[in-house]
Amino acid sequence: MPDTPSDTFPVTQRSRIRRAHQRGSYVRDDVYAVIDASPLCHVGYVIDGEPYVTPTIHWREGDVLYWHGSAASRFLESVVGARACVTCSMMDGYVMARSAFSHSVNYRSAMAFGVAELVDDPDHAADALRRFVEGLFPGRWNSLRPMTRQELKATSVLKMTIEEAAVKVRDAPPGDPQEADVPVWAGVIPMETHLGAPIPAPELPKETPFPEELARLIASGRLR
Repeated sequence: MPDTPSDTFPVTQRSRIRRAHQRGSYVRDDVYAVIDASPLCHVGYVIDGEPYVTPTIHWREGDVLYWHGSAASRFLESVVGARACVTCSMMDGYVMARSAFSHSVNYRSAMAFGVAELVDDPDHAADALRRFVEGLFPGRWNSLRPMTRQELKATSVLKMTIEEAAVKVRDAPPGDPQEADVPVWAGVIPMETHLGAPIPAPELPKETPFPEELARLIASGRLR
């Protein structure tokens, strides 16, 4: 294959978008935008010849995806050192057409490929978890009880350098304007993912103030 510009991922038989390719992109920033907006990813892998997909929380640093899990999980043993596929998706709306056939959804979806690696250095793993928490909740790490050695030992951090990736987006009205004479409502019902009003833990003392950093995070509208 010809050299790929540094701002795009290589297009391969595995990552090439075959249907509705006009909605797709291999540009790094387009892929990153969906990965960073998605609150959850799904990691696909194989155990004893059988396919599995595990949902987990992720974070990204450059071309490297991180996620964490229990050190005792079967998932960890199977995915470390193996090829993995990580997907991130956001639903943005139901597309209501004049026929059932033409109904659709507006969405953003990214698929990334690479080899999963275990972050086996305890200091590196601890720092990765710190960056994870700080990336989600700026300013929170230093206010928490320090992580114990046992907690760190029980938590595994994995990473995957993104070798190939593609993103696909639909953001459009119904694709049946030729049926405008059909007397039924058509359009888009938007769907948003956003942070809501905080609900304190039942045992939390009433005088405990809500952190300003979290208030700003909620007000920012992140995830929308």
